[in-house]
Amino acid sequence: MANPIAFQVKKADPRVNLQKRLDAAPEEHAEALLVAWDLLQAMHDQGILDTMHGMVSAKDTIFGTLAKYGKTPESVSLMRNAISLSRVLMTVDPEILDCLARAVASAGQEHRSEERTPSFWQLAKRAAGEDSRRGLSFMTLVLTNLGKALKK
Repeated sequence: MANPIAFQVKKADPRVNLQKRLDAAPEEHAEALLVAWDLLQAMHDQGILDTMHGMVSAKDTIFGTLAKYGKTPESVSLMRNAISLSRVLMTVDPEILDCLARAVASAGQEHRSEERTPSFWQLAKRAAGEDSRRGLSFMTLVLTNLGKALKK
């Protein structure tokens, strides 16, 4: 009968593998290392590293101040309003927001080009146009739905 061969597991030293990777890093990542060094130098030149060092040193003061002001009723209201506003913006179709941005920019240019304030009759004629009625329709729908929401 055959004799069993004794199996011995070689213990791998993880530091040896890390050292091999570290030795090969300058060749494999030379360009990335140069960019990182350039970025570090630029941050030093601009004083960003000094600012970051100061922030790390004063972290207790910074977070203490943020916590102090963060628990005021105004801050709580601000956070709630920001969340509600983000929900409103998420429901609006991006195309409508794009149209609104372009319309405001165009209206601003037209307003700056007006030499005199328009008369009431000119405003009424402008409001009677098809495009104005389309915009007014949208705004009255928004106001109607706002009124419904305020009833609840």
